[in-house]
Amino acid sequence: MLLFPPLRSGWALRGKPSIVPICGHNAKRVIFGAINPRTGHRLFLPRFRGKSADFQAFLHMIHQHYRGWPVALLLDEGPSHIAKCSQRTAAQLEINLLWLPKRSPELNPLESLWGDGKDHVCANRQYATIDEEVQRFMCYLDSLDPNTALETAGILSGDFWLDL
Repeated sequence: MLLFPPLRSGWALRGKPSIVPICGHNAKRVIFGAINPRTGHRLFLPRFRGKSADFQAFLHMIHQHYRGWPVALLLDEGPSHIAKCSQRTAAQLEINLLWLPKRSPELNPLESLWGDGKDHVCANRQYATIDEEVQRFMCYLDSLDPNTALETAGILSGDFWLDL
């Protein structure tokens, strides 16, 4: 997430530039997330960076939450995901890592959920701090009932590519 707002829509008088007030600095946060495709339960972990140690902290969070249950995590090939230490951590925690094809965010159901959250919380708004924006983003996604979260992620679609 970035503090600068993504612009989704706006208006201005014809021939006049639209003024978009921004604070002048752009802070960043990474939010790791997972959705259970059977229940719609979501887990989120905000971090300052998206390094392998941050991803490993997310793996530990998943392991603590789903203790005793088999877990498979669908991932893109982001650097923090493919790092050898991350893969070792997943193996130690008995989390099965499943890889999406390169450059195929449309296959990742969490991307649709992220887009919805950004449209509702982040677009066209400048928050006082990045932490406030992250908190509102996660609260919005947490506030969705499980069925709505699964619909928004595309998991309940008849065209969903993954056989559950």
